[in-house]
Amino acid sequence: MPLNYLHAAHDFARDRGLALHLDGARLFNAAVASGVPARGIARYFDSVSVCLSKGLGAPVGSVLVGSSALIDKARRWRKVTGGGWRQAGMLAAAALHALDHHVARLADDHARAARLAEGLHGMPGVETLGQHTNMAFVSVPAERLQALDAHLREAGIRISIGYLPMLRLVTHLDVDDEGVERTLAAFRSFFVTP
Repeated sequence: MPLNYLHAAHDFARDRGLALHLDGARLFNAAVASGVPARGIARYFDSVSVCLSKGLGAPVGSVLVGSSALIDKARRWRKVTGGGWRQAGMLAAAALHALDHHVARLADDHARAARLAEGLHGMPGVETLGQHTNMAFVSVPAERLQALDAHLREAGIRISIGYLPMLRLVTHLDVDDEGVERTLAAFRSFFVTP
C-alpha cells in the first residue's frame, strides 16, 4: 500500500483512539520492492508481527514489535497459553542469519516472479492477472485445475489449488531460475502442446 495511504489510515485511527497492527508477513518484500526501509513502513503502526520463515528462509519464527507495555503483555499471554520456548538458540541463530543475509536477496524473488508472469502472459488457457513482489497471479479454467495439479506434480512442481481457478504462484529462497523455467515449460506442455 502506498505510504500516503498508511499515513492517512494512521491519522484516521489516531483520531478515533484506535491502534493499528501490521501483519508483516511480507513486510520485507514490500520494503525491498518499494525501496523504503521496513522501519519507514512500520512507523505507521502500533505493533508489527514479522514472519522470518516465509521470504526470509528461516526454518520457523516470527517476531512481535511494539511498545514495552505491549511486549510485556504479549510475553505474559504467550506464557499463559503455553507458548514459551526453551533452548531456541539454534533457531534464533537461523532467524538472525535470515535477517542479516536474506532481505536484500528478496529482489531476486521479485525478478523471478516477474519472469514467471511474463512467461505465462498470453499462454492459451492461462490468464495472467498480475504480479506483485514475489507473487504471480494467474487464472486457469476451473475444470482443468485437477489435471493441471497432477501434471505439475509429475514435473516435480507443487501447487495448492482451492475452489477458485485463480492460482498464486510464489517465488522464494528455494526457487531458482531453473525452477521458474521448469514451471513455465510444464505450463506450456499442459496448455500449448497438443
